Amino acid sequence: MKHTIEIRSYNLKPGSRGQFHRLVLEQSMPMLKRWNVDVVAFGPSPHDEDSYYLIRRYDSLAHRVQSQDAFYGGDEWKKGPREAIVSLIVSDTSIVLELDDATVQGLRK
Repeated sequence: MKHTIEIRSYNLKPGSRGQFHRLVLEQSMPMLKRWNVDVVAFGPSPHDEDSYYLIRRYDSLAHRVQSQDAFYGGDEWKKGPREAIVSLIVSDTSIVLELDDATVQGLRK
């Protein structure tokens, strides 16, 4: 079975990665779980001090769009941690891949 995997990479404001990680752990991850978003892995990127990554799994490209539209369009995100999290991000990029189940499971922490 093929899965749609999104790898999101964040470039953060210098010195803010610890604060960003705390916000992800305490606010973003609980929300993603409530919204049934399958987070495969996330955390500080080991290649520099200001990078972070998030890997999510979706059933299809259409599922990715529907899931993200619902999550990011909802009041829980908009009135919740959005401003605190977004204020620490300089830029981000997403890469979308199709991977088999064994590869996805290998990416999980």
